Amino acid sequence: MDKGPSWHEEAPTLRDDNTTQCWLFEDVAKRPVTVRFDQERGSSDGGAVLLGAADRRLGLSDALASCIRDGRDHERVVHEISDLVRQRVYGIACGYPDGNDAARLCADPVHKLVVGRDPVGEDDLASQPTLSRFENGAGRADLFRMGEALAERVIARHRRRRRGRARVVTIDLDPTDDPAHGEQQLALFNGYYGQWCYLPLLGFVSFDDEADQYLVTAVLRPGNSPDKRGALGVLSRLLPRLRAAFPKARFRVRLDAGFAAPDVLDFLDEQGDVDYAVAMGKNSILVKRARRHMARARRLSRESDKTEHVYAETLYAAKTWSRRRRIIIKAEVTRHPGRDPKDNPRFVITNMTQTPRWVYERFYCHRGDIENRIKELHHGLEIDRTSCSRFLANQLRVFLTAAAYVLMQELRLRAARTKLSRAQVSTLRDALLKVGARVQSSVRRIVLRLPATFPYDHAWGTVARSLGAAPG
Repeated sequence: MDKGPSWHEEAPTLRDDNTTQCWLFEDVAKRPVTVRFDQERGSSDGGAVLLGAADRRLGLSDALASCIRDGRDHERVVHEISDLVRQRVYGIACGYPDGNDAARLCADPVHKLVVGRDPVGEDDLASQPTLSRFENGAGRADLFRMGEALAERVIARHRRRRRGRARVVTIDLDPTDDPAHGEQQLALFNGYYGQWCYLPLLGFVSFDDEADQYLVTAVLRPGNSPDKRGALGVLSRLLPRLRAAFPKARFRVRLDAGFAAPDVLDFLDEQGDVDYAVAMGKNSILVKRARRHMARARRLSRESDKTEHVYAETLYAAKTWSRRRRIIIKAEVTRHPGRDPKDNPRFVITNMTQTPRWVYERFYCHRGDIENRIKELHHGLEIDRTSCSRFLANQLRVFLTAAAYVLMQELRLRAARTKLSRAQVSTLRDALLKVGARVQSSVRRIVLRLPATFPYDHAWGTVARSLGAAPG
C-alpha cells in the first residue's frame, strides 16, 4: 500500500529548507530571476473545475460513493465517502495516480474547490493514510455495486445524449495485462505475457458509426485467468441495461480468440438480437479448409509483390460445440521488405449474414480501435497502478481510474467542435486541466484567475459552456 508522510508532517521541513523554496537564475534574462514556491492560493490544476462540472452532470462520483457502506463512527468522520471518491477520481484525472500524492495535493485550493470545500478557509482534504484506509475498507459487495453503478451511469449518459435512438450498439471486451511489482494478492504468473500480473477485463460500448468507444466496465482478475473469465457475467448485466436504454437497437459483440468458448458462443446464440464476431485460433481442420484459398492468395501476392488476402467461409463445429457455426476465413499472405512472404490465415466465428469481407473488414477489424482506449487507460491514467497488497483494494483503484476515464471521455465529447475532439487523455489533461490558477475567495464568490495567454482558451470555453457555465 502507498505509504508516505502527510502534508502536515512534511510542510515544516519544506519551510525550513530554503533550497527547496527558492531558486536563483542569473543567466536566464537580463536581470536575475528568482523562483519561489510560496503562492499559497495558487494551483497548477486550474482547469479541474471542468472535471467537477462534468462529474455533477453525470452523477458519477455520488453513484459510486453510495455503493460503499461507511462503517466509521459518524461523530468522528471528517471526510465523507463521497469526498474521498471525488478526491481520488479528480486526482487520477489530473495525473496523480497514487494515494501518496495526497501528501501535497490535500491543500491545493482547486482540488479542495472541486471536491466541495472552501478553497481557502476549510480544512484540507484527506491525507494519504486516510485514503489508504478508505481503499482498503471496501468489501466485495460494495465493489459489485460500484461496477453496476459505473455501467448504469455511462449507459444513462449516452441514452440522454442520443435520446434513446441508436441503430447499432456494439460491445467490445478485451483483457489487458497489469504487471505486478511486489506481493499483491492474486497477482499471478501469466505464461502468455511472461510476467506476474493482474489481467483486468475491460468493456466498451459504441454507437452506430461513432469513432469513440466508451468505457463501461473494468473488472480486475487474477493474473492466470483465462480470457473468457467474467465475460458472461459482464454481458448478462450489460445487455438488459442497453436494451432498456436503446429499445430499437440491434446489438453486436466483438471478441478476440480467448473468448471463443462453447458457453460464450451458446450465450450469444441464445440472445436473438445479438450479432457477433469472435476470433478463433487455427487448427488442422480449419487450416485444411483454407488451403485452396491460401493457394490463391499466394498466387495474387506473387503477381502483385504485395500483401494479398482472399475471403471465404465454411460451416464448422468443434467437438465441444453444440452446433455448427459460420466461420469467416481470411486467407492472407503478408509481404514486408527484406523478408520472405508469410502465410497468415485468420478465422472468425459469426452469426452475421453479410459477406465475409464485410464481416471481417467493416466490422471485426474495427475492434482494434479499443487498443487506443486501453493505451489511454495505461499511459494516460495508469490504471495499472494497483500497488495495494489486497486484491479488493486494487479493484477499487481500478474503478476509481475507470471513473476518471469516463470523465475525461466526457470532456472529449464536450470538445467535439474544437481541435481537441480526438485528443488523447494526456493531451486533454495538458490542454484543459493543467493550467496555472490563482484562487481568490470572498463572501460573495470564488474567482479563479487563469493566464490571459492560455493557448486553449477557446476549447476550454467551449467545454465550460456545454457544462452549464455562462459568460461572466
